[in-house]
Amino acid sequence: MVGLKEELLKSIWHAFTALDLDRSGKVSKSQLKVLSHNLCTVLNVPHDPVALEEHFRDDDEGPVSNQGYMPYLNKFILEKVQGNFDKVEFNRMCWTLCAKKNLSKSPLQISDEDAFKVWVIFNFLSEDKYPLIIVPEEIEYLLKKITEAMGAGWQQEQFDHYKIALNTSREGLSAWELIDLIGSGQFSKGMDRQTVSMAINEVFNELILDVLKQGYMLKKGHKRKNWTERWFVLKPNIISYYVSEDLKDKKGDIILDGNCCVEALPDKDGKKCLFLIKCLDKSFEISASDKKKKQEWIQAIQTTVSLLRAGSPPPHKEARQKRKELRQKLLAEQEELERQMKELQTANENKQKELETVRKQLEAAAARAAEEEKKRLQTQVELQDRFSLELEREKMVRQKMEEQVAQKSSELEQYLQRVRELEEMYKQLQEALEVEKQARQDEETVRKLQARLLEEESAKRAELEKWHLQQQQTIQMTEAEKQELENQRMIKERALQVAMQQLEQLELERKEALEQYEEVKKKLETAANNTKTWKDKVAHHEGLIRLIEPGSKNPHLITNWGPAAFTEAELEERQKNWKGKKATSE
Repeated sequence: MVGLKEELLKSIWHAFTALDLDRSGKVSKSQLKVLSHNLCTVLNVPHDPVALEEHFRDDDEGPVSNQGYMPYLNKFILEKVQGNFDKVEFNRMCWTLCAKKNLSKSPLQISDEDAFKVWVIFNFLSEDKYPLIIVPEEIEYLLKKITEAMGAGWQQEQFDHYKIALNTSREGLSAWELIDLIGSGQFSKGMDRQTVSMAINEVFNELILDVLKQGYMLKKGHKRKNWTERWFVLKPNIISYYVSEDLKDKKGDIILDGNCCVEALPDKDGKKCLFLIKCLDKSFEISASDKKKKQEWIQAIQTTVSLLRAGSPPPHKEARQKRKELRQKLLAEQEELERQMKELQTANENKQKELETVRKQLEAAAARAAEEEKKRLQTQVELQDRFSLELEREKMVRQKMEEQVAQKSSELEQYLQRVRELEEMYKQLQEALEVEKQARQDEETVRKLQARLLEEESAKRAELEKWHLQQQQTIQMTEAEKQELENQRMIKERALQVAMQQLEQLELERKEALEQYEEVKKKLETAANNTKTWKDKVAHHEGLIRLIEPGSKNPHLITNWGPAAFTEAELEERQKNWKGKKATSE
């Protein structure tokens, strides 16, 4: 409905702009009443004069200045349009109002009827903005369609020259300029007036009346089964057939929808080039004049049914929409390109300013550099004189340095020799320390063995003391138990004797361990003496190494548990414990 409203508005705009203005420069209410009444009549819309009077009240600024005609047109006329009106009659009414005032007075090679059709085609192809114009791309499309309908060749080069001249002066043509262009015969040279009229009528039928195909064919009747010639007109959803091509006597319609189909039939009953149109309620047998026309009609009907199934508009309307979308896309791209060009130009101007600033800075820097170069040359002369003096002084310093280096080299050689000797001594000292370490490990092993023997001896002594205590307790028993206790005492004495023998055996083992300890001690003293000797040598040579000294040389404390097994305090504590246990047992 929006597309229909736009098409109606374009024709109404022509009619409205053709109305006469009063002294105040506005359209009078009476003319708007006449226009509204005529629009309601041709559009089959009920006319409401009261609403018109209510909408256009008189005021100080004029009769039509309060709310304007467009809101009234939308609310009371266009919104009530149902589509059940004659488009040609509607356009002819608007054409009648505007043609007399705008149509060129110069003679044209087309009739007024053809001019009216060109005007209607203009409204269909013009841009959706006011004042209405048709752009060069749509002019080229229309002229090509007319040229093809005339059967002539398209003169692309001629139109390109015209397009260049047109683009330099304006964006497009008005409806009246388009009528003048086609009526001038500029692009239909060599064609008579009737051929041009037929071509315009064919294009008008296709673009405005949605006639996809038309022509004479034979149709088989449903009742009498006779064949009658009819003029068929194919539109997006219907095939109408008439007695003749003047469309005055209509004989019937074939309603098309997505369920219809068309198929070729074999020749029969003396009729050739047959095809069948199947609809839900009935089928139609039709005979074309030749095989080419038959195939063209079958293809056209199949295309129409396919469009109905897909819900697509007619091809010429879809093509117009695509051309508009393409122009809008190109316009958007052009605007974006212009915006980018402006940005680039602005950036270029800023860059030029920056370059100018840099150039001035470079000139100032060059002047400063020249001044600095002059100062540098003066400084260089002074530095050369100073350098000569410094060079002489450096030679003397270098000679002294060479002498010092030679002396240091000699000292370094001596020092390296001394380091090598110290490394050799260090290796020998390491070997001596390894020997001492092994001797200490042997001493530790013997000491652990001695400690173990002492622990066993202590355990035996504790056991003897326990038995002795038990013997004393046994003596204090009653006389009745004395004999039994005596027997037990004898047994325990024998066990004591066995324990004494074991103790003696332990004493012997302890003595052997003591002898081993003496041998290890001698080895340790020998290793310590060797270590001390090497230490004295190293300390005498450089004083760099401090040897690990052995322990104290004080005489070891010798007890019945062995030498140096306990400290003196530990020994005293053990003696006190032993004497206390002995006193308790007594």
